[in-house]
Amino acid sequence: MNLSQPQRVGIFVALAMIMAGTRINHFGALPDASWAIFFVAGFYLRGSLRWVFPALMTLAVFVDYLVISGQGLNFWSHYCVSPGYWFLIAAYGAMSLGGMLLRAQHKELGLRSLGLLVASFVIAECVCFVVSNGSFYWLSSSVASTSMSGWMQNMADWYLPYLRTSGLYVGVATVLHLIGTRSLHALDNQTQSSIQRG
Repeated sequence: MNLSQPQRVGIFVALAMIMAGTRINHFGALPDASWAIFFVAGFYLRGSLRWVFPALMTLAVFVDYLVISGQGLNFWSHYCVSPGYWFLIAAYGAMSLGGMLLRAQHKELGLRSLGLLVASFVIAECVCFVVSNGSFYWLSSSVASTSMSGWMQNMADWYLPYLRTSGLYVGVATVLHLIGTRSLHALDNQTQSSIQRG
């Protein structure tokens, strides 16, 4: 699957809009799609991640800044913006890497591709979760008393909701990918038939 530069830009713009629209209200009716966005960006925009990843990271921080300051709060003293906040670069990097690895191994639609999708997504999401959750838990002053058992409980409380949310978004992206791929394949076959008849 080779994408033209306009297609890459279009995919980037769509992903950025979805992330900005869902990140504004982290626990709203449409939960934050950021983790899935970085995974999908890694898959589709693998060759452009030199500019896509920093642009998406900048957008994520900018949206957080707008949301926090829009509540009349100081961005730098907000409980979410601890030293652990900056570990989101590594956490989101894990999601992008998962998408990139899937793209590198993806050959054609089928059970093998589905297995690779599930494996790469779950591994990337697990690394992302451990990095983001662990950095907040251990480095934030919001956690009064840290302990290994406390961290394990914290992860147990939050892991499935994050997996479910990201998984739903990646599932939607997968369905759209299948529809788009099959539509392009059908269009290509129709074009080839027209050429042969003409």
